[in-house]
Amino acid sequence: MNGIDRAAIDACYEQALKSCNEGGLPIGSALTRGDAIIAVGHNRRVQQGNPILHGEMDCLQNAGRQTSYRDCTLYTSLSPCMMCSGTIVQFKIPRVVIGENSNFGGNEQFLRDHGVDVEVADDPRCIELMARFIAENGALWAEDIAD
Repeated sequence: MNGIDRAAIDACYEQALKSCNEGGLPIGSALTRGDAIIAVGHNRRVQQGNPILHGEMDCLQNAGRQTSYRDCTLYTSLSPCMMCSGTIVQFKIPRVVIGENSNFGGNEQFLRDHGVDVEVADDPRCIELMARFIAENGALWAEDIAD
């Protein structure tokens, strides 16, 4: 991982922590173009009562309208669900860096099958925060992943 990768994963973690402190799910996201973070977001499904406001979706919404995402990288503290993975493919985002996928194995293969370069950072802060959340909030986690 390069410097912008580390900065963006740090931003994801900070956004995940912010969401957790607000009573939401600890999932954060960042979008970069070149060496700049152009947007961040976090899961606000609980806070806003919006079932599709996952961290990646909030980040993309915060980025506003972009003419293209083909030169962007999307970062997420947790492996993306199918909804977010579909959005990544739809917007033709070429690269995704995942903070961790040990607590939730998302759709890495789906992304790869659609030409997305996927990297997993195995960030210990992201792993610990999500594991603690799942242990303490099992029903809310099950609701979020429609389990």
